[in-house]
Amino acid sequence: MDSDISIVESSKEKYSNYEVNFTDTSDLSEDVISARNRGKFGRFIDTFKPAATVDIDTTGLTEEEAYHLRMSSAPMSPELSPLQMFAIAVGGSIGSGLFLGSGNDLAAGGPGGVIIGFFITGVLLFFMMQSLGEVAVRFPVQGSFSIHTMRLVDDSWGFAMSWNYVLQWIVCFPLELTAAAIILGYWKSDDNGATNVNPAAWVSLFWFVLSLISFGGAGIWGTAETVLSVIKIITVVGMCIFGIICTAGGGPTHHYFGTHFWYDPGAFNNGVKGTVNVFVNSAFAMSGIEMIALASAESKDPHKVLPKAVKQTFWRILLFYLVSLTIIFCLVPYTDPRLGTSSDGKASPFVLACVNAGVSGLPSVINVVILLAALSVGNAAVFASSRTLAAVANAGGAPKFVGYIDRNGRPLVGIAITVIFGLIGFIVASPAYNPAFIWMQAIAGQSSLFTWGSINLNHIMMRIAMKKQGRSLKEQYYSTPFGIWGSCISLAIVLAILGLEVWVALFPIGESPSAEAFFEVWLSLPIVLAFYIGHKLYYRKPFVYPSTVDLVTGARIKTEEEMNATDEDQVVLRQLPKWRRYPLQVYHAWC
Repeated sequence: MDSDISIVESSKEKYSNYEVNFTDTSDLSEDVISARNRGKFGRFIDTFKPAATVDIDTTGLTEEEAYHLRMSSAPMSPELSPLQMFAIAVGGSIGSGLFLGSGNDLAAGGPGGVIIGFFITGVLLFFMMQSLGEVAVRFPVQGSFSIHTMRLVDDSWGFAMSWNYVLQWIVCFPLELTAAAIILGYWKSDDNGATNVNPAAWVSLFWFVLSLISFGGAGIWGTAETVLSVIKIITVVGMCIFGIICTAGGGPTHHYFGTHFWYDPGAFNNGVKGTVNVFVNSAFAMSGIEMIALASAESKDPHKVLPKAVKQTFWRILLFYLVSLTIIFCLVPYTDPRLGTSSDGKASPFVLACVNAGVSGLPSVINVVILLAALSVGNAAVFASSRTLAAVANAGGAPKFVGYIDRNGRPLVGIAITVIFGLIGFIVASPAYNPAFIWMQAIAGQSSLFTWGSINLNHIMMRIAMKKQGRSLKEQYYSTPFGIWGSCISLAIVLAILGLEVWVALFPIGESPSAEAFFEVWLSLPIVLAFYIGHKLYYRKPFVYPSTVDLVTGARIKTEEEMNATDEDQVVLRQLPKWRRYPLQVYHAWC
């Protein structure tokens, strides 16, 4: 297809399909006419060609305004449906952090410490997602929050955050491949044939399947992620029901557990340090919750879908983390010697809850779900890393070829780079893989906190800029009901957690202070500083001032007619009787 064919931004027509019913072919290029007659295989090959150039009129725009307009017009393919976005928003990032990592947390901090740690992290994320939703709906750009940081805060910090996010997920991919192979060791005691082969063989299989899904495009990726999310959601809900029944004495042994383990051996372990230690895994367990903003760039009607996904964060945190863990911890004491003794499902509190309740067969089922959860996170890792890589390249922070996007909206080079890094997962074949596994976790561990803090800072700076420039919130398709204060609270929690984790890293539980123990928690800090300082010294770009922030170019803003229609809707709502108005307001605020 000729490079001068333009894409209308509102529809972003996929020329790779060539199935538009044209009645007059006089205006079509010879390449397009030829492609329509080449058959399915020919059209499939054509999808890997560069995406059609977006024809943008930059007449009268400054260089910065033209740059923002190009970033908001990336030729991504809107293949994700509202149903897929809902499933990804609710169950997308549930992974080994919840199913496996919570076991180490239980042993370190006790059930009370885990719930407090996850609750505080949940509050942070609830406000952060509200802030992210507002900024991402106004500026629907490829790369989302990392590109927002370049625009609203500081170009160098945005560069550092972009690479921080890339490294978080590009390392997470081989990490999850390795974890999946290790999880299969759960059945080793059964002399299962699947566990008698070299684990590298399983890494090969998982790597191939996830790579195939990623190269299939956003639609195939979304379908796979939706299926895996539904399985995880059903499992967590089922475990909550199972836990309530067994806690009340309805299990096969009819033993009444009640809340006995909450006061014997107790709700807390290792004092305040035990609770603070939970923050390390709670951040890892909930990482990826912000990925819905990246996915929205490839969804239909993101300005409608994203606010709903953001509001569902509350229910997701409440049910899948706080409620489920509270119930499961009624069946597993923090003194259980099996906690934290292995990297497979044997150490999972979800599996141990089934074992303690005397239910045979169910532990293996839960371990299968843990395996699928690890693969789900690996699948998400390729998506997040490749999309961010392409965005960084198109923003000038990486070689231009890395930003290559084909006619199906796939960032092919970004995907290729990520799956090549996945080959690191073959370290599982080495008997000494554990140190490498730990250091990969160290890179991914704190990265989420830096990302979440930057997202809050983006929103704070945008609100300040809007006030400085006299712009009304009515022009936005979505505004967080918590305003700038929600972002301030979330940012304060991020800074508090980072400060407390310095203490835990310097003086780990049951260990002497050491540089190795410190960097196992804080390896991401020197990496972020290196990217930031290096970029700042090389380019010497000034900080972004609120009075000069471009709040219009490439932004999705309501027209005057839409703002008037919104005002009319509010008038109609206020005229309803209270018994109808209040439930509607609650529903729209939380759902």
